[in-house]
Amino acid sequence: MKKSKKVNPAVIGLYVTVLLFSAYIFVMFFVIGTENVPMVEGKMEGENFNLPIWEAFFYPHIILGTIALAIGPFQLTKMSRKNPKLHRNLGRIYGFTIFINVLLVPYISLFSTGGRSTMIAFLVLNAFWLVTTAMGVLRGFQKKIPSHKTWILRSCAITWVFVTFRMAVIPFSAFLDASNSFPIAVYLSIALNLLFVEWKRKKGKKEALFHN
Repeated sequence: MKKSKKVNPAVIGLYVTVLLFSAYIFVMFFVIGTENVPMVEGKMEGENFNLPIWEAFFYPHIILGTIALAIGPFQLTKMSRKNPKLHRNLGRIYGFTIFINVLLVPYISLFSTGGRSTMIAFLVLNAFWLVTTAMGVLRGFQKKIPSHKTWILRSCAITWVFVTFRMAVIPFSAFLDASNSFPIAVYLSIALNLLFVEWKRKKGKKEALFHN
């Protein structure tokens, strides 16, 4: 009789986080409505801000970003690797959501809370997102699997800045204005996420980050 495989707690934790984050996004922007969100109310004071156009960029941004968040953890498991066709198809979706998002971010960043310093921080984040994902996809096409795994892992780390930034900005906002708290939270999230996956990768160097 085969023993049932236990689900890795790390995978459960990541998907609980995705679920909570998705619920937050849904309530804030789809139930309350963007025009009633404090962050957006501040943007509407700008003479060049057009809410319908901004929403046309922002809604795909958060939806595609959430899809990438949900796909990433599963792609790093052995369960995904054991089904090459599913792994490739989900990988294509993951890459597509990010490459489209990379095109959306520059416009959205023009109206960043905190002004120019935050805009630059988000553009830096966008560059990291593009480079890590593009390298992962390229190495996959080249069949350089170890390098492919490394770069996709880094891409997932950058994708999760989507979440960690929103947690990091809270304490900084308590004693700094948005022009400082937002960029600091972005840069800190990039650094911590990348450092974590590099530590995890070098520590284990196994077939998958998670064992399911």
